[in-house]
Amino acid sequence: MSNTALPPLNPETRMLIDGQLVPAASGKTYNNVNPADNSVAGVCADAGPEDMEVAIAAARRAFDESDWSTNHAFRAKCLRQLRDAIKAHADELRYLMVAEVGAPLGLTYGPQTDIPISFIDWPIEYLEQFEWERELPTVNVVGVPSKRLVWKEAAGVVAAITPWNFPLQINLAKIIPALAAGCTVILKPAPDTPWTATFIGKMVAEHTDIPSGVFNVVTSQDPAVLGDMLTGDPRIDVISFTGSTGIGKHIMKRGADTVKKVFLELGGKSAHIILDDADVGFASFMCISVCFNAGQGCALATRMLVPHSLYDQAVETAKSVFESIKLGDPMSRDQIMGPLANKRQQMRVLEYIEKGKAEGARLVCGGAVPEGLEKGCYVLPTIFADVSNDMTIAQEEIFGPVLCIIPYDTEEDAIRIANDSIYGLSGAIFSKDQERALRVARRIRTGTMNINGAAFFSADAPFGGYKQSGVGREMGPEGFEEYLQTKTVAIPG
Repeated sequence: MSNTALPPLNPETRMLIDGQLVPAASGKTYNNVNPADNSVAGVCADAGPEDMEVAIAAARRAFDESDWSTNHAFRAKCLRQLRDAIKAHADELRYLMVAEVGAPLGLTYGPQTDIPISFIDWPIEYLEQFEWERELPTVNVVGVPSKRLVWKEAAGVVAAITPWNFPLQINLAKIIPALAAGCTVILKPAPDTPWTATFIGKMVAEHTDIPSGVFNVVTSQDPAVLGDMLTGDPRIDVISFTGSTGIGKHIMKRGADTVKKVFLELGGKSAHIILDDADVGFASFMCISVCFNAGQGCALATRMLVPHSLYDQAVETAKSVFESIKLGDPMSRDQIMGPLANKRQQMRVLEYIEKGKAEGARLVCGGAVPEGLEKGCYVLPTIFADVSNDMTIAQEEIFGPVLCIIPYDTEEDAIRIANDSIYGLSGAIFSKDQERALRVARRIRTGTMNINGAAFFSADAPFGGYKQSGVGREMGPEGFEEYLQTKTVAIPG
């Protein structure tokens, strides 16, 4: 299938450091590759340690020497300026997303662009109504009547490290609450999706009154050196990371040396539980979510648990759904699935498919690169049936359009299988009895849960995981407070 050409792009290739849009100090750039056909979409600044040093020093100075952390009204004004600028340039942004993420254009009118932009308002409104100070009752401590004041204060300088799967959503989910809380920020995006971050930097520099150093963007082809520099620096107070569990563990160790506040949103292997009283047709159809964004979503429910009595019907319905999904033109308004983010991820998914075959799972559909799309990073929507939960494909996060269908005997068996995972990020339950579904949900050790097709995802809802799916919460009141410290002050009462 031939692709419809993207309109001319005008990406921001420079970084935002200390209030200025700048190239890398070395002058180096690296290629930003379009995963739909592996063509070079353009370039971006390839920062070195000298660039990161300037960014860290600027963020530290802006926090320590300006009133950004205490001037609530000014922060709200600046963030509204940023929101308005992003909205005004949304069409420019969505084509950048198609080019560097490989997202079909239709997804940019939803979770890849428009929905994240709509989420900006909530942290601003929360900032304006947040209880920054409260007073505790007077107590007599060691003979001194004491009135206690509790102050909420900005935590300091934030290192925001983001992945490539939903770059705008995750960038904004970190940046906006952190800035609203009064922190200064250094954003280090994934090498595969730099333009989404530099776009925000350009909006800040050209359309807001945000002071120099308050927000910085540093892009690099090699995330390891600058990532270690950022996470280990004592001038950084908070690390906010979204990505793989393996890298999350490394970042937690790096932050431990200086006892930083660390937020981690990591991997998932969530269960899609169909109870024996469910509408099996609807419940099985909803497995289509595994193919959104080519399965590159940490909260996708990639293990479908089905009672033996409904198993064959569920497998056939899922097969028909997966085989109906269109692949190809990233400029399509009606596709939900594009390519994987890069060749590395494509090969990783194909390797997992081979493991599934080798361990005895039954390949129902997919399992290969689609014909005619070999130049891109595509993998056909893939279903494995007759999966046991101890198989590699049922235990490890594949991060691609691969669904494992697992049979179970009883409700207790389903709960056991769902919890038999190192992860605990999300999940779904289907039952005609909502109260029953809620009872089951209470027993699943996971941070979020969707029942009968309802969706938890919104700016006011906390998101995060149990177990090795992460530490802390993003979005909602709980996410806002990740960027705060609490101070208690006593005065004579």
